[in-house]
Amino acid sequence: MDNAANKRRIALLGSTGSMGVQSLEVIAQHPDCLQLEVIAAHSSADQLIRQAKEYQPNIVVVVQEAAYKIVKEALADEDIKVFCGEQSLCDVCAMECVDMVLSCIVGVAGLRPIYHAIDNGKQVALANKETLVVAGELMTRRAAEQNIGILPVDSEHSAIFQSLVGEHYNPVEKLIITASGGPFRGWSREALQSVTPEQALKHPNWNMGPKITIDSASLMNKGLEVIEAKWLFNVPLDNIEVVVHPQSVVHSLVQFHDGSIKAQLGLPDMKLPIQYALTFPLRLENQFPRLDFADYPQLTFEKPDLEAFPCLCIAYQASREGGCMPCVMNAANEVAVQWFLQKKIGFTDIPRVIRQAMEQAERTTPASVDEYLAIDRETRQRLLTENR
Repeated sequence: MDNAANKRRIALLGSTGSMGVQSLEVIAQHPDCLQLEVIAAHSSADQLIRQAKEYQPNIVVVVQEAAYKIVKEALADEDIKVFCGEQSLCDVCAMECVDMVLSCIVGVAGLRPIYHAIDNGKQVALANKETLVVAGELMTRRAAEQNIGILPVDSEHSAIFQSLVGEHYNPVEKLIITASGGPFRGWSREALQSVTPEQALKHPNWNMGPKITIDSASLMNKGLEVIEAKWLFNVPLDNIEVVVHPQSVVHSLVQFHDGSIKAQLGLPDMKLPIQYALTFPLRLENQFPRLDFADYPQLTFEKPDLEAFPCLCIAYQASREGGCMPCVMNAANEVAVQWFLQKKIGFTDIPRVIRQAMEQAERTTPASVDEYLAIDRETRQRLLTENR
C-alpha cells in the first residue's frame, strides 16, 4: 500500500452516520494508499450529495427511491455513477473495483450486503456489530470458506485484535471487554425509571449515533460486543468478561494462558480503530490527538451492575441459547430503543420488551440470510401488534 498501484479501494456502506463520517475523514487523510470507490446510505440525500461532491467517489448508492431521485439529479454534472436500491447495495460489494467493504450501517440492515461481500471474497471491515450478533455462525463460516478475514472496527474489538497480533500460537484464557458505564454509571434501578432520552444521549466519553448511544447507556452495547467477540475471535462465551472502565482509555484486554495480559490504550476516538482496520497490517502516521498519561492520573475498573443494567445478562442468555435467539434479541432491542427515543416507553422498559420477545419466539436455527431477516421482521411485527 505504498504506491498508487497498491491503493486499497474502499466501499463505504453507511457513509452519512457518525462512523461513516469519521471513516471518510480517515480515508481522505491517506490518499496515497486508500481510494474511495463507493459511498452508500439509506435516505440522507442532502448529506450524501455533499459527501459525493467533496470526496468524489466513483459510485453512490441510495437505498430509498425518493432520495435516489434527488441525489441522481444533484450529481448529474458530476463524473459519479448513482444507483438505487438494496440490490445495488449488494452489487457494489461484489464489484472488481472494490477491495474492501467497510460497513458502518446501523442495525440489521447491514446483514445482506456484508454476506454478499464475504460471499464474493471481499475483505470486510466491520463497524456494524449486529451482523455478527444476528448471524455470526453463518458469517464466520462463509468467511472461513472464502479464506478472508473480518477486521473489527469497534474500538473494543480492535483493541483485542491488536493485542492478538503476533500471538497466533499462544492460547487465550480470557477476553476482557471494557465499558465506560455510560451516563448512568452508579445509578440504581429505581433512579433509572425516570431517565429521559435527552439524558441517555449524553454519553460522557464517546460521540456516537443515537441508537448506539442508548445501547451504551443500557449496557446492551456491551452485550452485543460480547457476542461479536465470540465469533470474531472464536473464544467461548464464558471466557469473555466485561469490566467497567469509566476513563475509556484501556479499550479492551486479552489474558493468555500464562496469566499475562495485553491491552491496547488510546484516547476515546474512533478514527484510530477505523484507520487500523483500513490499513492493516500497517500502522500509518496520522495527526490524531495523542494520549497523555498525565491527563489520566487514575485508571479505574469495576464490575458492571447487572441488577440495574440487565441487558448485559440478556445478551449472554441469548448467545448461550443460540439459534435464532440473538436475532430475536437484537430485533427487540432495536424496537425498544426506538420506542424509548420516541418516549413511548421508559428506559427500564427496554429489557422488559426484549425479554417479552425472547419468551414468545419460536426456537429455530436459521440457515440463510433470508431466514435471519424473516425472523427479524416477525419479531418486530409481533412486538408492534402486541403493544398497540
